[in-house]
Amino acid sequence: MFEISYGVMVAMVSIIWCLNRAFIGWKNKRLDWKRELQLLLVYICIIVIVRFTFCPFGKVDGKIQPLVLDLERMWPFRINLFPFVYMADYEIIREAILNFVGNTLMFVPVGIVYPIVYKKLDTHVKVIAAGVGFSLTIEILQLPFYDRVSDIDDLILNSLGYVLGYLIYLGVKRITGKDNVEKIYVKHF
Repeated sequence: MFEISYGVMVAMVSIIWCLNRAFIGWKNKRLDWKRELQLLLVYICIIVIVRFTFCPFGKVDGKIQPLVLDLERMWPFRINLFPFVYMADYEIIREAILNFVGNTLMFVPVGIVYPIVYKKLDTHVKVIAAGVGFSLTIEILQLPFYDRVSDIDDLILNSLGYVLGYLIYLGVKRITGKDNVEKIYVKHF
């Protein structure tokens, strides 16, 4: 059995992020600080999502519980492929609502940030595919961890949140004009 604390996960994501950004800066022979600040929003989204999708939600003794990799308990993978079947299994309705709302709201910022930061996401299909792909990646990465469940409900709710964020982005874009959207979001973040 191997435990990975949230701090270690943040350190791993941060190291990979910094190495990636350093390599790209070295390759381009320059560093665009405005671009790096925009990408910092993506990094923050990733760190928050890693917290809530990989570490158990509750705390023990005030600490975030670690992610547990136990090779003996890994198989069979815990996968739910039937939408919303287990929503009725919650003993407390508050937990079901928290699951529903939390999985949706967690991805709203990503739906706003992605089209601002990634200019190649220039069609609705590309933007939505990026959000669904991000959520699907998380569900696949959860497979080897016996205390996590790769759940179609999460994929649906995460994607819904992402689309809601994208609709907010489009609404602001429409109200303010195309050239001002990025300036408004970057200025307030």
